[in-house]
Amino acid sequence: MAEFFYSYGLFLLKALSLVAVVVLGVVAAVAALSRNRGSGVDASVDHGHLVIQKLNRQLETMQDALNDSLLEPAARKQAEKARAAEDKAETKAAKRAARRARRLRGKARTVVPETGRRRVFVLDFDGDIRASAVEKMRREITAVLTSARREDEVVVRLESAGGMVVGYGLAAAQLERIREKRIPLTVCVDKVAASGGYLMAVVGNRVIAAPFAILGSIGVVAQIPNLNRFLKEHNVDFELLTAGKYKRTLTVFGENTAEGRQKFIEDLERIHEQFKEFVGRHRPDMDVERVATGEIWSGDDVLELDLADALGTSDQYLVDACRDRDVFLVSYRPKRNLLERISFGLQESIDGVAFRWLDRLLSSKSGLY
Repeated sequence: MAEFFYSYGLFLLKALSLVAVVVLGVVAAVAALSRNRGSGVDASVDHGHLVIQKLNRQLETMQDALNDSLLEPAARKQAEKARAAEDKAETKAAKRAARRARRLRGKARTVVPETGRRRVFVLDFDGDIRASAVEKMRREITAVLTSARREDEVVVRLESAGGMVVGYGLAAAQLERIREKRIPLTVCVDKVAASGGYLMAVVGNRVIAAPFAILGSIGVVAQIPNLNRFLKEHNVDFELLTAGKYKRTLTVFGENTAEGRQKFIEDLERIHEQFKEFVGRHRPDMDVERVATGEIWSGDDVLELDLADALGTSDQYLVDACRDRDVFLVSYRPKRNLLERISFGLQESIDGVAFRWLDRLLSSKSGLY
């Protein structure tokens, strides 16, 4: 019996290997075809699309669902009829306005649009170490700026523990485009906006942080291992050739010098000074030297140190905005070919498994973590 299961397992392993090879071959062929199907247009150009969701409607739907569940059947039916009549009246009014605008244009008369309610455009930024979400956010900002008015508002729900200087510097510069158009910008932080994340947050006219959200970490860090001694112990030579005195200050395989190390520290200090200047320019009432130590803060401390303007969650801020304004969630969805979709799905699956195991490990410990 054991020999049977051994043979069956070996057969199953071979079959799975064959299926994997066939699938990878099909994916590679489809990817090659998609690259060559440009017809003179660069296939690497991302032709994505915008997804616009009206949050007022979502809030009303949830409210209606809850209210209906609390009503008696007869009252529920009456409420549904009243909502249907109201929706029908709004649709007719919109059609009449559109017909009137067409008639005026046909008579060569200028159509002055009605001001209507103010609008709030909501953008999400979930940052990683490379600030890769900036590729999505830059397109969302471009789209919003084509139609936003000065009486409107942009809300960015920001979550980031920081990362590379160049990535987060670009992300902050993208947010500055909104400020340059004199459109109010509010940054909401529900969990963390530290280091490069806080570099982005300070661009906002207002920063709203949840009571336990972490803000600050105004500093610069670099970690570089050096394997030079290991290579020498194993009789491996490493040649590093440069033109320019400080072309390479610290390296992974070469022998680092005190002069190169000092120059590297000077570079970090220069970037730190640039970071502090940027923060001070956007939050002039802040004692930058007091907070630019790399420390983090939360709760009432962020108000006392002027790291944020108010405590609260993004959810409550947007619910309040829905009362008298039209709130739209703007999201850019890049177009992915088959290979990219498979790769993205695998990455999401691996990340999900890793985070679940990490969560189980941390949850097994008592107290806060």
